[in-house]
Amino acid sequence: MKAIAYYQSLPIDDPEALQDVELPEPVPGPRDLLVEVKAISVNPVDTKIRRNVAPENGQAKVLGWDVAGVVKAVGAEVSLFRPGDKVFYAGALDRAGANSELHVVDERIVGAMPQSLDFAQAAALPLTAITAWELLFERLGIAEGQASAGQSLLIVGAAGGVGSILTQLARQLTGLSVIGSASRPETQAWVRELGAHHVVDHRQPLAEELKRIGVGQVTHVASLTNTDQHLDQLVEALLPQGRLGLIDDPLELDVRKLKRKSLSLHWEFMYTRSLFQTADMIEQHKLLQRVGQLIDQGVLKTTLGEHFGRIDAANLRRAHALLESGKAKGKIVLEGF
Repeated sequence: MKAIAYYQSLPIDDPEALQDVELPEPVPGPRDLLVEVKAISVNPVDTKIRRNVAPENGQAKVLGWDVAGVVKAVGAEVSLFRPGDKVFYAGALDRAGANSELHVVDERIVGAMPQSLDFAQAAALPLTAITAWELLFERLGIAEGQASAGQSLLIVGAAGGVGSILTQLARQLTGLSVIGSASRPETQAWVRELGAHHVVDHRQPLAEELKRIGVGQVTHVASLTNTDQHLDQLVEALLPQGRLGLIDDPLELDVRKLKRKSLSLHWEFMYTRSLFQTADMIEQHKLLQRVGQLIDQGVLKTTLGEHFGRIDAANLRRAHALLESGKAKGKIVLEGF
């Protein structure tokens, strides 16, 4: 089968950073689906692994953790899907990625693809939807509905992949006042379009930006990027006993700064359930099913930002380069081999 892989960690402008290769077809295990990959999207985790994780023993390492495709075959113990079903999912970090014509994935982390979307639109959603949903409802503990009315959420990096879906979830499914941060006119417009009540510029002092929009402090913060750079400002922006959630990888994080206000820290990593085969792993299947229904009902919309053409090494290198530049808006999608 065709696949895109790398053999050593290289800068993305090196032609060998990602290469077109031929690999054996994967074989599904008892609870696995064998999926014919139709479209994929690219996430910061792809670039981080490419830069920092060298393949073992000179083997080809395949990246890619966002898929929309069609089930080709199922394992002996599969009960949720059957051949011919259209599915979308984010896969597992400790298994081969999905930048390949065929891919295997545990059915418990797969959802039925939204009927109203095409493959490219659907591929933009799984990883970021799972991350945003778990961060908002499970880590930060926000309840659906109007129970959170009177509370506020500041989303730092609201125009990115996770921010684009988190903004929608918070606006559409909760009573939170949603404040999104973005630094350029086009990304600020995108965040407003996604439903944020207010937009602030994270290049400016956050306290002044919040004051500008008539907000003193917030009850919750979702810090999606550069948490270490913003930490002092985030602590200042949070009300006493507020909650700080994050998804990035700060080199240093002095949690003592949270003590005086009794702030709580909540880390979200959407691969935890699949990495540890947790007892509640199937919650990601249920979550994706719900997201698919909300998409089909028109409550949520795809966060596809740019379509980079077919799935090959050259286009994936372009996608990695754009992500590494920090200027991506929404999700970058590739489709077909």
